[in-house]
Amino acid sequence: MRYTVSSDIVLTPKQFAERLHSEVYDTIVAEYPSPNWREAQALDMLHEMRKDIPLVFLVHGLKRETSAELILKGAADCIELESIGHLPVAVHRALDEKVLRDQRDRAEKELRRSEARYRALVGNRSFGVCRCSRDGRFLEVNEAMMKMLGYGTREELLGEDLARDIIQDPERRAKLLGHSSAGPAEPVEIEWKRKDHTQLKVRLSGREVLDEHGEWEAYEVIAEDVTRQRELEDHLRRQAASDPLTGLANYRCLVDVLDSEIKRSKRTSREFALLLFDLDGLKAINDRHGHMVGSQAICRLADVLSSCCRDIDTSARFGGDEFALVLPETNAKAANQVARRICESLANDGKGPKVSVSVGVAVYPENGETIEGLLCEADSGLYARKVERALPVESRHNGTMR
Repeated sequence: MRYTVSSDIVLTPKQFAERLHSEVYDTIVAEYPSPNWREAQALDMLHEMRKDIPLVFLVHGLKRETSAELILKGAADCIELESIGHLPVAVHRALDEKVLRDQRDRAEKELRRSEARYRALVGNRSFGVCRCSRDGRFLEVNEAMMKMLGYGTREELLGEDLARDIIQDPERRAKLLGHSSAGPAEPVEIEWKRKDHTQLKVRLSGREVLDEHGEWEAYEVIAEDVTRQRELEDHLRRQAASDPLTGLANYRCLVDVLDSEIKRSKRTSREFALLLFDLDGLKAINDRHGHMVGSQAICRLADVLSSCCRDIDTSARFGGDEFALVLPETNAKAANQVARRICESLANDGKGPKVSVSVGVAVYPENGETIEGLLCEADSGLYARKVERALPVESRHNGTMR
């Protein structure tokens, strides 16, 4: 990954705390479970010490639901020791996300500077600065604001009223100026249009301007173009939440979706279903036809899951041949119908070699009220189905193995 790496190794929580107090670290890799440590003690200590350092757990044979709990508590990722090659990618992604958070925090501090800082920014080429009338019309703009919005002269830009929506909206104006009951002034993010009608996202920070008599006269607003930053964040967010081979959601995203669905179902008292899929005989396909064909078989199942989903459903891949499908507002009968449709679609997709899947179904709250409970119930059903498929035909009918 082209990093120069130096590392410290600690064995106990006491050593861990001492090193965090004396040194600055970019990331932490922790064995789980580990002697001398309680559960997610390393995460708890980071939270208590207010250290924003990405932590990646190295796990071995850990249950999926336990990995889910660690991620929900704030772990950057959980990497199986058998897949240690994924560790550099996990570290790289965690560091990128940390950089974005730091950049955002620095930008917010810059935009909350005093009036003296504001005066210095008037000539700044990075931040657009303007003075607006009480109805939201531009009165003065600096060169950076002209460049940001694609105008060649101040006169052109002064004729626009891009700030009107936020200035004339009492709630948004109160938030911008720090008059909101929610707390102190915070930058407000909105979309503006450039002269060529393309969209850009800007973060605005503002203050009131008083005349010599102390009367409210106008507003001064600092604008930062965050379009590229948001695009990068969206790109990294998609990468962090998706499986690179199939494009489906990954296990980390699946955990977040299940957590959200459980909370929503508690509010609405509506069911939702979780389907787990396991591609039958993937190893045999790899051995006989090669890993390229095996990867194609995985993608065939992903395509079927996507085509059989509604917009509100979430399909995910969280293992080599393991997939999941979350169906909001779906009961057991409807979930089993969806499972049969997926099995039939995959069996009749017209591609070779022939592939099939085993399916396990769990419905909230009947089959479990936690992520762990739902995953266990669906996994048990899937395993029972695989055992059934492995039995000779005669034994399924009369219980006698032949």
